Amino acid sequence: MMKQSALLMFLATALAFSSLSSASTAVPPPPAVPAKGYVVVDAFSGRILVGQNDTERLEPASLTKLMTAYVVFHALEDGKLHLDQELPISEHAWKAEGSRTFLNVGSRVRVDTLIQGMIVQSGNDATIALAEAVGGSEATFATLMNQYAQRIGLSGSHWMNAPGLPDPQHYTTARDIATLSAALIREFPQYYKWYSQRSFTYNNITQQNRNGLLERDPTVDGIKTGHTDAAGYCLAASALRDGMRLVSVVMGTASPKAREDASATLLGYGFNFYETKKLYSAGKAISTVHVYKVGDPVSVIVRNDVYATAARGELVGVRSSVTLNPRLVAPLSATTPIGRLKVMLGDTVISDVPVYPNGAIEQGNIFRRAIDTTRLWFH
Repeated sequence: MMKQSALLMFLATALAFSSLSSASTAVPPPPAVPAKGYVVVDAFSGRILVGQNDTERLEPASLTKLMTAYVVFHALEDGKLHLDQELPISEHAWKAEGSRTFLNVGSRVRVDTLIQGMIVQSGNDATIALAEAVGGSEATFATLMNQYAQRIGLSGSHWMNAPGLPDPQHYTTARDIATLSAALIREFPQYYKWYSQRSFTYNNITQQNRNGLLERDPTVDGIKTGHTDAAGYCLAASALRDGMRLVSVVMGTASPKAREDASATLLGYGFNFYETKKLYSAGKAISTVHVYKVGDPVSVIVRNDVYATAARGELVGVRSSVTLNPRLVAPLSATTPIGRLKVMLGDTVISDVPVYPNGAIEQGNIFRRAIDTTRLWFH
């Protein structure tokens, strides 16, 4: 039986990848990028590969629509909206400034049409129509945006409107946009397809996706552009190569070409000098633990896949440890954390996540309960 006290289980041997060279690749300094702020993040592990001014508050322009989409997608998931539902187009939405889907005031438009108008065309009118449907008003929707932003850890962001119009209290950071982009990709893969859509036609008007990297690089499959005079040209881009997904965010460049060149350079740097491996799969047992008042050992799992990102060749040195809470006593719910899994590279913790029992744990029979009750008196 495993003891309830802190349990360390080192898995360096199991985590050594024989396909990797024992010598790591030298990582050169990051490329110079002419942007107010930028960052490159591995979407699976969450590791920041490189960044500059990535926590500085900047105007997001239409990158805001990533936050709007996140709230809208949750409304779809919760059944508050439906893709085939028709929404009314208010005068407020119809009068929206900037880029437009060219909706007609008083008309009714399907939700999936409005989403494509927001994502592909960056239509402010379509965006406001969605916000009004979810929040009742755009102002209330902005409150929802801030609530969801806090939920996923966007500590440097504050939202005042749905489309990204300039406001002194409307700001975000490159790091927050990367975190948000990864959350959209991870949580809503069924809707992420729209971010790679090259064009969209509504009201007999066809508009092209402004993300030029979709044409330049076949591994790029999203995600969103933004521009105002004050914000400059911004781009959140994501690419998937050989099972590794990176998100780059550049904010405040001088032109559409500049944001695309900067994004391509940053993505190339990340893919060339770093790699990501899955260490543990969600729901798969990584250990067992004794739980009082239960007869058999209980399997320990992680609820989400666990990845590690490092310079190429360094992952041969990765090791893991599981520390379990002492004196675990049934019953336990499937959502109760019972310890932590830490992944180390040298002396650096590169992942630290909770572990859970593999399902709800009920108490054993009366004899098991009696025996373990007695044992607990002495522990």
